[in-house]
Amino acid sequence: MTKYIFITGGVISGLGKGVASASIGAILQMLGETNITIKKLDPYLNVDAGTMNPIEHGEVFVTDDGTETDLDLGYYERFLEIITTNRNSTSSGKLYQKLIEKERSGDYLGKTVQMIPHFTNIIKEFISYNKGDLDYILCEIGGTVGDIEASAFFEALRQFKNDVGIQNVLFIHLTYLLFLPATNELKTKPTQNTIRDLQQVGIVPDILICRSEIPIPLTIKEKLSLHTNLPIQNIISAVNAHSIYQVPLNFISEGLHLILSDKMDIQNPINTIKWRQLNHKLLNLTIPLKIGIVGKYTELNDSYKSILESIYHAGIYHNCKINVDWINSRVHGESTYEGIDGVLIPGGFGDTGIENMISLIQVTREKNLPTFGICLGMQLMVIEYCRNVLRMENAGSEEFGNFRPNVISKMKQWSSEDYGGTMRLGKTEITIDGSSKAFDIYGKNKIHERHRHRYDVNDKYLTDLESNGLKIVGRCSDHNLVEVVEMDEKIHPWYIGCQYHPEFQSSPFNPHPLFVSFINRSIHQSQLK
Repeated sequence: MTKYIFITGGVISGLGKGVASASIGAILQMLGETNITIKKLDPYLNVDAGTMNPIEHGEVFVTDDGTETDLDLGYYERFLEIITTNRNSTSSGKLYQKLIEKERSGDYLGKTVQMIPHFTNIIKEFISYNKGDLDYILCEIGGTVGDIEASAFFEALRQFKNDVGIQNVLFIHLTYLLFLPATNELKTKPTQNTIRDLQQVGIVPDILICRSEIPIPLTIKEKLSLHTNLPIQNIISAVNAHSIYQVPLNFISEGLHLILSDKMDIQNPINTIKWRQLNHKLLNLTIPLKIGIVGKYTELNDSYKSILESIYHAGIYHNCKINVDWINSRVHGESTYEGIDGVLIPGGFGDTGIENMISLIQVTREKNLPTFGICLGMQLMVIEYCRNVLRMENAGSEEFGNFRPNVISKMKQWSSEDYGGTMRLGKTEITIDGSSKAFDIYGKNKIHERHRHRYDVNDKYLTDLESNGLKIVGRCSDHNLVEVVEMDEKIHPWYIGCQYHPEFQSSPFNPHPLFVSFINRSIHQSQLK
């Protein structure tokens, strides 16, 4: 029988339910329960995260099958080393869309379609899909209890508990304890209120995880126990950690694994070796390194969450303590990159800040700084090269206007005027030139990477680029689109751009080879100072 763990949130959003959910999954794996998956249910009405502003919502994470999802799925994949799909992420918009399609096709046989039971049934179907193949399904509910948008989700959870049996369901509630510096005390009233909100919709949490700025004293746990009817040991302290990868071990130190073992009838001893080794490395990084990220959405670090994590993963691999220097291309037109050891130009959309990014790329190329361009970053590397090496002064991209020439053009296969789900999305096979630096990095000539774009390098200009030092060393196997460009080491020590998003396939236990190579060269650059 499949068992279900639901993770809900209260008081405020942004508490880290994604990290908490991934950490709970990691603890199950440490207990020997490896046949698991995690799903994210978002209450927003967007069909998916693909059209949402990264400054407001954070990055869009793309799965193998091309699903555009919330960034929490990145945590799931990195912590658990699993592959997620469209079955791991949904939204109210996507579920309503399915409901309307069923109504239009006559599935309800003329009945009045209502929130209960029809929409809640759609939610429950998503939760329990592939249950026969799994021992555990974890579900994170986006937003907070009490949100109007999430009301149907909580009603579905209430029903679901009765459908599958209370013995097969565990509710974990993540909340926030307010800290008042003036009185040096934690306030519990908001948490008491959010528990009351849960109880009013028919859900009683089994475990309470409390985020706080300071360790939670026993007196506070006793107070919470009194007001929530939870045993003290079921109230878990979640103090701010030095790294998100410390969170599973922090939960274990609070005894969360013992509660899971008891509630889920798990008989296996816990094995924390892999996670303790990782955190030992994290706490003992010795090589200082400064990496510049030239981006358009630097106000919110979550806009580049997978990029950041991939850099840190490679840093762990090389024993590097990495300091990221954010360079906002919308306000910085010039930079000497003083003190920076390597520069990464990530993906993005729209013409805002583009000219500044191109100018900054010229600096990295001419100063021989290790330069790594991803998606839009690669396209801008090509534009910069065309302008300043090939002397095509007006070279640009079709995305930003009618340049002469458009060395970056819209791909015909993905030319829809609609925005949602119409880009080139998901994993594709790529062929790497056997004589290239990229081949040396990957160690093979067939790779598989994830994409999210609708523009690519115009084939008309490839001969000129290659004859002047910018080599095309990777092509997708089915459409022959440009995937990887690089400069010869004799011209530039490390200058690589890729059209795909390697950051979506990196984990702290298996860092992506491109990031590993980039950080390695950046270390060498730092030693030249």
